[in-house]
Amino acid sequence: MNNKEFNQSADKSFRVTTSGDMEVSTYLEIAKEIGGEKPVATGEAVSGVETEAVVVIDFGSQYSLLIARQIRELHVYCELVSHETPWEKIAQLNPRGIVLSGGPASVYEHDSPKIPAYVFEKELPVLGICYGMQAMTYQLGGLVEKSLKREYGHAVLHISNMDIPLLAGLPEAITVWMSHSDKIDKMPPGFKSLAYTENTPVAVMGNSKNMYGIQFHPEVVHTPQGKQILENFVYKICGCHGNWTIANFINDSIEKIKQQVGDGKVINAISGGVDSSVVATLIHKAIGKQLTCIFVNNGLLRREEAERTLNVFRLNLGMNVIYVDATERFLERLKGIVDPEQKRKSIGEEFIKVFEEEASKIGEVGFLGQGTLYPDVIESTSSANKASVKIKTHHNVGGLPSDMTFKLLEPLRYLFKDEARQVGIELGLPEEMVWRQPFPGPGLAIRIIGEVTPEKLEILRSADWIVMDEIKKAKLYRQLWQSFAILTDVKSVGVMSDYRTYGYLVALRAVTSNDAMTADWARLPYDLLARISNRIVNEVALVNRVVYDITSKPPSTIEWE
Repeated sequence: MNNKEFNQSADKSFRVTTSGDMEVSTYLEIAKEIGGEKPVATGEAVSGVETEAVVVIDFGSQYSLLIARQIRELHVYCELVSHETPWEKIAQLNPRGIVLSGGPASVYEHDSPKIPAYVFEKELPVLGICYGMQAMTYQLGGLVEKSLKREYGHAVLHISNMDIPLLAGLPEAITVWMSHSDKIDKMPPGFKSLAYTENTPVAVMGNSKNMYGIQFHPEVVHTPQGKQILENFVYKICGCHGNWTIANFINDSIEKIKQQVGDGKVINAISGGVDSSVVATLIHKAIGKQLTCIFVNNGLLRREEAERTLNVFRLNLGMNVIYVDATERFLERLKGIVDPEQKRKSIGEEFIKVFEEEASKIGEVGFLGQGTLYPDVIESTSSANKASVKIKTHHNVGGLPSDMTFKLLEPLRYLFKDEARQVGIELGLPEEMVWRQPFPGPGLAIRIIGEVTPEKLEILRSADWIVMDEIKKAKLYRQLWQSFAILTDVKSVGVMSDYRTYGYLVALRAVTSNDAMTADWARLPYDLLARISNRIVNEVALVNRVVYDITSKPPSTIEWE
């Protein structure tokens, strides 16, 4: 398989999401001084235009967060909220329209989630997707019944009314992605059928009040023209201006950080990754010398990582950085621990203790800056609407002790990874830092299955170095979301130099993704895999077998622990 074929394969990754019940964003003033018909260029601002947003009401679909992501890419601020969120909180966002997500329930079940009354009372444009369409039908007097034939996968949508704004610019027939077992048997009063598929007579419906329902999922890549439908909704129907940009986010965040911190001091953990680097730079722009960065070498880093990180921050960014070598301390804390959740929490707790100790040396510190992103929060949060469950505790989110003395400063909390990278580019960070593949907060501890020991760390560092070296030589580093080695707790029999060996099994993991909410395993060229395997077995002591992980997320996670 050559690189061209790899690229084509990577583009076909199946992107879906888990979802959670998120609070209404703190970035309520995001565009208060921004305006214009088109996205505002860097540094430009036009006063007098109020904020605008499109709100996605979550009914538990695995695709819910993708809707928000797609709309944000259209330069319209969008946020995911629970169906139980009161109007008072949503009103603060000044919504121009509401999207009702899909979900696993059936509307005729007695405990199925319901659309809040204000969705109908406020007379805002509404787009119901899958379950959202069915719930709208049911609550407005239509009829939803179990379908005799479940429709899942690709379908051809035939548009019967080409004049409606929601489907403007589309051909008469398009490919869409279906995932439903219920159907609209009777539309609510005032609605008309606007498109159909072979198995779904009412695949799109609408009325004169700008309320639309679509049975398919426009937010997934399997609906190629889905983004056009969402764009039609936010611009042609909701009348949005498209004034949410990264430049505006930066300006707004800087002002908010200044207000929140005042004359206080902030410490920020840096790891060399894009998240912590962007947060540190953003905070530094806001408060300058009030920020002190702390780089903790927890002994769980990759080869040469500490040296490279210090050089970038001290030489390139000119920040005040305190270096702490806490290797022995963390390894002692991890002794005997094999449970991955306990590893994460132990590392998170130890980090905070180190920070508190270092902070006490520089005077009173009130804030801890962190590079928490939206996917971190989603995966660490159990939804109040019972639509999703906690996947794992993230070091930045659930791995922190409840009695810590700092207030958290998390300006990227509602951004996706690619948005954080755009912020980094806008702030002028070095390219090698902005495009660095994600590295988990707990480091190599969660890439060693079982107990973490100095010997295992050295084995994994050597194997990981080879993976990175070969991936970069193949010029695939930027195309992959992550690529790394895992040291399993499995040993197997092998033969080397005519002698029996009993060595460790190393697993390789390489995935493509846009935001870490979902990922597809990368179709790496066989020759590349062969080179990596051959080098690991020959160059890394105590390893005699290499395997490649070909599972996607979901059902797996990207990391093994």
